[in-house]
Amino acid sequence: MSDKKKISVAFYRTAAGNEPVREWLKALPVDEKKTIGEDIKAVEMAWPVGIPLVRKMDTDLWEVRTQLPHKISRVFFTVWKGFMVLLHGIIKKSQKTPKDDLDLAKKRRNDVLKGGLEDEK
Repeated sequence: MSDKKKISVAFYRTAAGNEPVREWLKALPVDEKKTIGEDIKAVEMAWPVGIPLVRKMDTDLWEVRTQLPHKISRVFFTVWKGFMVLLHGIIKKSQKTPKDDLDLAKKRRNDVLKGGLEDEK
């Protein structure tokens, strides 16, 4: 496999300039950050990727699925102009993805697809 990325990561940015996924990742323990980062990098290097690492959730919406010790993380993303835009990250507490989290990821995906990486209003 080559060292060339097939797709590059970008963080979703709110109108206020916050990057929710970057902030969420920074708050995690170092070992969890590292494991999630490795999975995201695997997607960058080999996109498109399927199950078990990536699962399609909706039109233009996927999740990176990371197994952590004793829990599971999900990072929702969309693909826009060659970027894997990280929209929302969660630690799953149940089998089913919480509707509020999925709705938030869909809203951010829609923002990106209509306006780019940040809300330019």
